[in-house]
Amino acid sequence: MCGIVATVSARHHVDDVRRALGALRHRGPDASGTWSAGSVCLGHARLAIVAPDDGAQPLFDESGQIAAVVSGEFYDHARLRRELEARGHRLRTRSDSELLVHLYEEQGDACLRQLHGEFAFVLWDARRRRLWAARDRFGVRPLLYKHDGEQLLLASEAKALFELGVRPSWDDDSLFVALGAHYAPPDRTLFRGIRQLEPGFALSFDEHGLRCERYWDLGFPTSTPAEMDLEEATRQVSAGLERAVQRRLVADVPLCVQLSGGLDSSLVAALAARQQTKPLACFVVSFNDERWDEAPRARESADWIGAELTELRLGRAELLSALPKAVKQAEGLAVNLHMPAKYLLSRAMSDAGYRVVLTGEGADEVFLGYAHFRQDAGVALEALQRGNLASAGLMLPEGDTLSLSGVTQRLGYVPGFVAAKASLGRRVRQLLRAEIAREHDARDPLLVLVDAAAGAGLGAGISRVDGARYLWMKTALASYILRCLGDAMEMAHSVEGRVPMLDHELFEAVRGMPLSVFVRGEREKVVLREVARGLLPPVLLERQKHPFVAPPSTLGPHADFRALVLDLVPRRLDFVDGSALEALLNRLDSRSERERVAWDPPLMLLLSAALLAEGYRL
Repeated sequence: MCGIVATVSARHHVDDVRRALGALRHRGPDASGTWSAGSVCLGHARLAIVAPDDGAQPLFDESGQIAAVVSGEFYDHARLRRELEARGHRLRTRSDSELLVHLYEEQGDACLRQLHGEFAFVLWDARRRRLWAARDRFGVRPLLYKHDGEQLLLASEAKALFELGVRPSWDDDSLFVALGAHYAPPDRTLFRGIRQLEPGFALSFDEHGLRCERYWDLGFPTSTPAEMDLEEATRQVSAGLERAVQRRLVADVPLCVQLSGGLDSSLVAALAARQQTKPLACFVVSFNDERWDEAPRARESADWIGAELTELRLGRAELLSALPKAVKQAEGLAVNLHMPAKYLLSRAMSDAGYRVVLTGEGADEVFLGYAHFRQDAGVALEALQRGNLASAGLMLPEGDTLSLSGVTQRLGYVPGFVAAKASLGRRVRQLLRAEIAREHDARDPLLVLVDAAAGAGLGAGISRVDGARYLWMKTALASYILRCLGDAMEMAHSVEGRVPMLDHELFEAVRGMPLSVFVRGEREKVVLREVARGLLPPVLLERQKHPFVAPPSTLGPHADFRALVLDLVPRRLDFVDGSALEALLNRLDSRSERERVAWDPPLMLLLSAALLAEGYRL
């Protein structure tokens, strides 16, 4: 994992790129390097994971005509190195990143098929006068860009582009969508003029202009077998997941696992522990409210697999204190204090000397773990809401919603998570100034998001569950879970996150399996539970999915939260009705517990928008 900057510009020079790299030092504290030729400049801030003493970037092929900077990891690099050397290539370093320039020299753009990992890169081909960049298949690593017709600027984070002279300001259209649906469209950011390269896309820039083209998509089939032998499915998933974990244990620096009380991270930890010669290091966040605290279950898992568990106990005061830094780092909007919780957990891992962390992210997408996927599969909403307070207004709809007629007309159905975001958006709408609220009535932020995410990839014939999964993975997973809660929080403290559950070979083996392998009645992730049998405590195999969320700020004594919201939100967000906001907070204590929980996401969304505006002077 590293930070990258690139410019194709007559107005920017190597000193500008060095200054931009300074804004990414958290991503690469170990070294930095630049290279320039004419109007092209590449910059790299290095976090040394593989070959720490032998992997400085930018990297070059033998001729010096191909230069590249890479963020992230290419797995199976030992095999690829042997194959390249057998074909006559001379590799100058032991770094996995160097594979890119030699594979591109041989295969051009088709080399992406050989790259297995979590990555973003920028490459300059001097012979063709062409810049080429790409992002990994699921979007684990970020890559943003600004193109104004003449020049192209790229970087891992927007803050580096600001150092190149891009003026921070709201993208009004993206903000409009985010206020109604939480997420900006997949190819946009919240900042005017700054776009993000979508997962599975490559970008090229040459004399013909700028083009973004998809090289990989989720590819859900239009039909799946009605049934599949669960034992055979378990065998396939077990083998694929074991390979995925093994690939991600390759590192020349200390490695740990982010453990929760859930199935996903516990299974990753169990598989990783079997390949370690000493007890595996694991870290977990602990909260004061036992309904949201997963530490007791994490202790059970750690004891079962013989891991050493570090618990980070966090109260609301600590979480609110860390929220401004977390939001500024994320460059996105939070809906719960789980964002600063991840920020502080990553700091604890870094302080303990760890540079790589494996997580369980992606399992709920691949194996249909979230409650809203079970709703899509036909489980009654009322059944899902019972005993699932944490999902109220966050993963499951709660109360009135914004209009869903546009989404219904577009898809023929409403994905469960879209309905949940519509209930969040409805609450936000109640706190907007009248003229802004009317705009939400005149336009449809949910339809805008669905249209942008569906693109050409959501073809006819895909099942309702896979359609919902496709849209969630293009929006929530890529833009929020992997970017804001994952990469941004981990790299704030120079920790590289790795996600075995999103190994693309594992996913491609799983995506065609029938629904019955994943969901049976109210029971989710059926096949993954079978894989975990014998590896984890039996009680964990029976536990229902609990999303990683901090105790809502709207529960219990919340004077500190109320004061922060009333101070910042009306002052920094001129589209919010301050009187309506104050009236809501004044009567919040009289609401039911479920209603107060459902108000946490919209209030946190507005507070984080205000903090983003404050942090970047938007």
